[in-house]
Amino acid sequence: MSNPLLSEQEQIRRKSLEEIRKLGINPYPAAEYKTNTFAKDILDNYVPEKNNYQDVCLAGRIMSRRIMGNASFAEIMDSSGRIQIYVRRDDICPDEDKTIYNNLFKHLLDIGDIIGVKGFVFKTQMGETTVHVKEFTLLCKSIHPLPIVKEKDGIMFDAVTDTEMRYRQRYVDLIVNPHIREAFRKRTQIYQSMRELFNSKGYLEVETPVLQPIPGGATARPFITHHNTLDIPLYLRIANELYLKRLIVGGYEGVYEFSKDFRNEGMDRTHNPEFTVMEIYIAYKDYNWMMSFTEEIISKVAMDLHGRTEVTYDGKVINLKPPYKRISMLDAIRENTGLDITGMDEDQLRKACDRMGIAQDPTMGKGKLIDSIFSEKCEHNLVQPTFIIDYPVETSPLTKMHRCKPGLTERFELFINCKEIANAYSELNDPVDQMERFKDQLNLSEKGDNEAMFIDQDFVRALEYGMPPTSGMGMGMDRIAMLMTDQPSIQDVLFFPQMKPEVRKVAEESKLQEYIDLGIPEEWVDPLKKLGYTTVAKLKDIEKAGKLANDLNGYNKKNKLGLSGLSPEAVERWLK
Repeated sequence: MSNPLLSEQEQIRRKSLEEIRKLGINPYPAAEYKTNTFAKDILDNYVPEKNNYQDVCLAGRIMSRRIMGNASFAEIMDSSGRIQIYVRRDDICPDEDKTIYNNLFKHLLDIGDIIGVKGFVFKTQMGETTVHVKEFTLLCKSIHPLPIVKEKDGIMFDAVTDTEMRYRQRYVDLIVNPHIREAFRKRTQIYQSMRELFNSKGYLEVETPVLQPIPGGATARPFITHHNTLDIPLYLRIANELYLKRLIVGGYEGVYEFSKDFRNEGMDRTHNPEFTVMEIYIAYKDYNWMMSFTEEIISKVAMDLHGRTEVTYDGKVINLKPPYKRISMLDAIRENTGLDITGMDEDQLRKACDRMGIAQDPTMGKGKLIDSIFSEKCEHNLVQPTFIIDYPVETSPLTKMHRCKPGLTERFELFINCKEIANAYSELNDPVDQMERFKDQLNLSEKGDNEAMFIDQDFVRALEYGMPPTSGMGMGMDRIAMLMTDQPSIQDVLFFPQMKPEVRKVAEESKLQEYIDLGIPEEWVDPLKKLGYTTVAKLKDIEKAGKLANDLNGYNKKNKLGLSGLSPEAVERWLK
């Protein structure tokens, strides 16, 4: 009996799997398969005149096949790319027994299967570099068909673009869309580029807790869990800032971490509840120095990935060569709205928001109101790299007061392509001032702001021992990856983005007796189901009995079932 949850192709592949086992071949062998080259190495370096690559062994997934009697061509893909292989019956079956070619290779293998091949490289009459196979081994039988994608001369045709499938089944996305694999390789290169710079300056890569008793270092809503043994609530970290600054107190001059952070907030094309941030803290520096260092980081990454400081994102050319524009937050608001909010109190800011049609609610304090004005009226204009500097104190509870501008702080955010990429301060190291700022955040929490910071008494105690003047910066690695690889959504640079659980539909299937009650012979029930008529109700939609009779007879012949032929009149009686 067929499984109605499986497609016809899936059922055929499972039947092939059984046949392979009957041949005494293990479709999932455990032994190591030692390769000695990759497809790209051969394609880049094979020279017929040198007669090189005459003893190669590589493994990959079958991506296309052209069966031609006693010789066949196929294309396999390894981690470096695709290469054509040529398989001749008498080469892989030198003895009388031709089962491996006639049965296994020609009829039981499918696109998606993984094989290992040994042989030598040559060029075909068409000039295509090809591996002439002398021996092949089945390494993994695929029983789920791949989406069909065509590739020629490095150009993809019919690429899989269904985002629901791509994000949920990233493994399939990576198989059929090589440009996606390349985007993730570049993401890793971004990390390597930054590490190389930081390590060259003697800064120490560290690790800090993911589970924290207090979710500090940012204004955000945390995920909450519970530790059974300690019987205490714990929070997935929203930032690692306060722990890194504790290490500066402890005597390290420079520390950094690539950290997974979690915020229980909205999801969109630039936000995911789980995301990666690089945070770095350097003693005896200020935010002016950090701006220059941030320019160095961004431009180095661009050069390491692309060999130039210009990148194209969403059709826009963005120049990452330093120096970047610098403008204060208040000046940016004035420049984009014509409104000077300097010195405005909370009530005046609310009225300004109302006049400009900016949404607000009673839980928002002065800092969030200013941030809302900036977000709505300024951010969309910041395409080229721009440092927004000197934020109001109400928006920056962990930042030093500006050395010469009352009411402002020494903070910047770097915007590229209208999105915040980095956030940095001259770090607040006055423990008394820090405690007062925490208390202000507590007041916001009592007003209903569920993103206000908690008071971290231990961090204040650390500051009481003395933290040197320090500048710290956090950079969103996911957004940097989007920018450097020209990907439209954060989901495109996360291997496994957060998604709603997949809802699987359970296929309905009528019982055998229900078909028999219609006068359908038992031996024809399984073919009917294979053709999609998994319930007797679907038979009521059939208008032409002759077509169904032809389909069933064709299925009978194709699969060599040996059933007596059906007449249209016989099928007509079923439908009545």
